[in-house]
Amino acid sequence: MIRLHHCVSARSFRPLWLLEELELPYELILHAFPPRMHDEAFLAVNPLGTVPAFIDGETRMTESAAICQYLAARHPEAGLDVAIDEPGYGDYLNLLHFGEATLTFPQTLVLRYGHFEPPERRLPQVVEDYSRWFLSRLRTLEPRLASGHWLCAERFTAADVSVGYALLLASHLGLDERFKSNVRDYWARLQAREGFQRALQAQHAAALTQGVSPTVSMASC
Repeated sequence: MIRLHHCVSARSFRPLWLLEELELPYELILHAFPPRMHDEAFLAVNPLGTVPAFIDGETRMTESAAICQYLAARHPEAGLDVAIDEPGYGDYLNLLHFGEATLTFPQTLVLRYGHFEPPERRLPQVVEDYSRWFLSRLRTLEPRLASGHWLCAERFTAADVSVGYALLLASHLGLDERFKSNVRDYWARLQAREGFQRALQAQHAAALTQGVSPTVSMASC
């Protein structure tokens, strides 16, 4: 069975959400954030001490967008992948990695210098600069979403999960108040999906069962 190591609202929410969209069986292991500080044994699972740590038989993966690509490709019948011979294939790959490399990256700096550093090391100018950086890149989705409900291939795909996590993280940071209209409506559609709601419920239930705080950690671990 698939095993996923996860922190509440961390990047590992991407594969958790996709697992729920695919309705696959899995074991969810919750960790307090950051896991490398709270569970030394976890370093044997992932020497980086970060989540996600994803195990599927002999396969071991730690990059959230790559795990989504892997799961979608392994289960093409669900339609969450875009095949190499489809016209939207390049768009799909670009957006799948845009969610992490372009949208989540600046938010990690907002988290660090607005939340994780001790008060004397926090840098409000860095927080504002990288918040604007994130929002400026996010606005590139506005014209795309003006003509469709989802990002590519005229259907919901793993690319929507990747970008959707960046919007989830932005909502925890209060940046959703600055979304443009099409992105705001898109975010509402993502939250309304049954797979998204099941993923939220799964992490909450697992946290309670496993003795981990279910409170949003705003973790970008």
